[in-house]
Parts: sequence; structure tokens; C-alpha cells
Amino acid sequence: MNIPFNKPYLVGSELANIQRAHAAGQLSGDGPFTKYCEERIKELAGTISCLLTHSCTAALEMCALLADIEEGDEVIMPSYTFVSTANAFVLRGGRPVFVDIKEKDLNLDEELIEAAITSRTKAIVPVHYGGNACEMGRIMEIADRYELLVIEDAAQGFLSSKKNKALGSIGHLAAYSFHETKNIISGEGGAILINDSRFIERAEIIREKGTNRSTFSRGLVSKYRWVDKGSSFLPGEIIAAFLAAQLDNAHAITKRRKKIWDEYYQKLHCLEEEDLVILPHPSSEHNAHMFYMLFRERVLRDEFISRMKCQGILCVFHYIPLHSSPYGREVGSISGELNVTDSVADRIVRLPLWIGIEDSQDYIIDCTIRITKDIYAKD
Repeated sequence: MNIPFNKPYLVGSELANIQRAHAAGQLSGDGPFTKYCEERIKELAGTISCLLTHSCTAALEMCALLADIEEGDEVIMPSYTFVSTANAFVLRGGRPVFVDIKEKDLNLDEELIEAAITSRTKAIVPVHYGGNACEMGRIMEIADRYELLVIEDAAQGFLSSKKNKALGSIGHLAAYSFHETKNIISGEGGAILINDSRFIERAEIIREKGTNRSTFSRGLVSKYRWVDKGSSFLPGEIIAAFLAAQLDNAHAITKRRKKIWDEYYQKLHCLEEEDLVILPHPSSEHNAHMFYMLFRERVLRDEFISRMKCQGILCVFHYIPLHSSPYGREVGSISGELNVTDSVADRIVRLPLWIGIEDSQDYIIDCTIRITKDIYAKD
């Protein structure tokens, strides 16, 4: 048996959509499928504006441009995140300020944010780890008091919510990912969400290489000119066509993933009851993006991964914290201690979770329980 960690899911209409895009005669960006996806995401997220991008990284880079990040500006974020969270701001001269996370949800510890704020702080970037919501109410309150922007890294958070607010719709700006490892996919792909109307027009300009092409196309200006900074952040219409099929089935996909997630939780809860591992306990309406366990120490985690691989099951750990990475040490700074971040990075393991794994899930669960108990019995 060979069970991969991830396997991209097809709903069945993706290739037909791509053929339709080709037949329509436009494969470059901003075609009918792009517009359809943007409207669909707006509807699902409850945001005032959405622009499709070729990646979540691109969406975050747009956020940095919209925030006017300049040399020396500080941006508060967790260290336990993907490199794009920091790179987007470093590219503009910004300095990441890393704050610790909470073990209960692996999200930015909102009570440590204020201590990290200085006169150079320009934004806070909460990362909704695993599609589980950060404490956005508290984060927004802090940001309002200090007049800071909040940029949600909701790469993993599409169709997650808290208190009936979709992740990505709460901060001033936000970014989604539709990478093949996410729940709703287009291979590569992303979106920037704009929840503050002052950024809408400029976002269109930045996305169109710094030109006013969008307003020109709508007949609102008489000339198409270079008016601001920008780059080519648009996806091609093939990407959008693929994504449109997925968005049409987004709720059904999420429902199936939640069933898999719940099966893991219910049958592996015995390991937590025996104090062998810590399981996730979402405090919000999550999208079942990932299922992880925290072991007591790294050597046990590493042995678990190795032994599961021998059973044909690929389990993986996750991020190397940015503050301990070579470039992170060079361009970032740390606020306080990052003890939870360091500990979690050493102890986490993620189990395979993808639609189609249902037939193998009992085998994965049985191996997980048996191997975990055996590891601790020897410890």
C-alpha cells in the first residue's frame, strides 16, 4: 500500500471548463472564468472585493504594495508560517517581527502583539493555521487602537469562519491560496480580498502592472496609462476555468473533508486521553484543511513518521520556523520568547487528508494507534 500525504481532487468538470475557455478565444487573464471566480469568492467570503491572482504569494505581495511597506517598516507575524508570509513584506524593505503562537491552535498569540508594537510597526499579519481562526476580534481591536493594518494570511482558511464571519473577510486585506495542497484548488492560484474600500481601485492598478487598464476597459477613463507601481499578478484563464469547477462544488468538498477529519478525531482521541499526543481542538467553524498530532518530543515524532512510512503511509511535519532559518535570522527580529513555536515545530506530525482517502482511513488510523502506543511503550 502507498498512501500519499496529498492527492489533488477533481470534481469532474474542470477539463470541460478549460475547453470552454479555449473555445471562447481568451486564455489570458481577466476573462469570463476569472470574473466568475471573483464573484463566487466574494459571495462565499462576504468580502466587498476580490481579485484572482496567480498564487497566494502574489496576493500577499499585492497586500504589501497596498500597505505602502517601505524600508524599515515592521510587520508583526508568527514565525510558524510559510516563507511567503514574510517574503511579501521583505521584498518591499519591510522587517518581519516574529511573535509566538499558542499551543492550543498554533495561531498567533494575540496577547503578545502589543509588546511587539513600535513606532515602525505598520501591519499585523495573523495566519489562520490549518484553517482555524485566529482571535480576530482582539487583533482588530489592537490594530484599531494603534492605527495598524491587519492583513489576514488565510491561505489555508477558505470556507472557514468564526462568529459567522468568513476568514479573509475580517482584516483590511486578506489572501487565499488555491494551491493543489489546499481544499479548493487550481494547481497554482490565489486571491486577494479587500475589505476596506479605500484599497479597491489601487488594487486593480497594482494587479495590472501599475496601469489603469481595468478602468479603461470599463470605459471610465479615455487613456490606458502607467499610473503606479505594479506587476503581473493575474492568473491565466485556464487556471480560472479549473478553479470555477472547484468553487461550484466548494461546499460539497468541504463536507467530505470534514467527515474525514471527524473520523480521525473520534478514533484517535484515545491517544489524547492516554496523554500520548495532543490533537487539534478548533475554536471556530473550520474547513478540515489538516489533521495533526503533537508528540511529546521530536525523537518520538520522527520515529512515528519513519515507521508510518514503512507501512506505506506518508506523514509529514510542517514549517521550519522562519526565525531559525538563515534568511529569517538576517532580516527578521523576535519579540519575546518563541518557546511554543520552537516546541511545536519539533513535535508536530500531519496525517494524510484528501478526498478519496476514505477507503484507506481505517488502515491509517489503526497504524497510527498501534505505532504511537508502541513508541511510547519503549520510551
